[in-house]
Amino acid sequence: MSRLVLVKELRERDRRRMLKHFLDLEDSDRLLRFGTVLPDEQVSNYVNRIDFSRDMVFGVYNRFFKLVAVGHLAFAPRDEKNSVTEKERVAEFGVSVSKTARGLGVGSKLFERAAISCRNNDVDTLYMHCLSSNKTMMHIAKKAGMEIHRDYGEADAYLKLPPANPASVLQEALDEQFAVLDYTYKANKRIASKWLGRLFGKK
Repeated sequence: MSRLVLVKELRERDRRRMLKHFLDLEDSDRLLRFGTVLPDEQVSNYVNRIDFSRDMVFGVYNRFFKLVAVGHLAFAPRDEKNSVTEKERVAEFGVSVSKTARGLGVGSKLFERAAISCRNNDVDTLYMHCLSSNKTMMHIAKKAGMEIHRDYGEADAYLKLPPANPASVLQEALDEQFAVLDYTYKANKRIASKWLGRLFGKK
């Protein structure tokens, strides 16, 4: 996988690949992502329940057009627990990265994309909830300057975000444009490879 990490917003058409990504996670990775080892059926239910019209989901595809990382940015109304904000909504971020894509800063890139999307959607508080033993998430949280609260083996962290500005809007638009171009190139390359394989393959 290239060192250049391009993060693309995922849509309904990506749901099948998202499910495959989550089902391929080992039990230890499912524990870190969901806080428990979800069985396949519950993983499937989780993916099928994602509302793309309400939440935002981001992904990273490798050079083989395989989805190797998924970040889910879930929006929710502010309540008494979210007293750190005066905005109408808050957001919570969860991320998973396949073994083949680790150590490349993929998780941090997904978080950065989620944070700028929050800013541009008038959300100034971004939460993460995970097990305290989740070193990757803890690293991302500390690197981002999030305030972390630990309790009974779990950790809640939140980050206050500045308001949107022309630079943040432009950055998100450019990031998405580059990711879409990369996605289209990889998709067309995969289609061409399959077509040539059938053309010159064994009868």
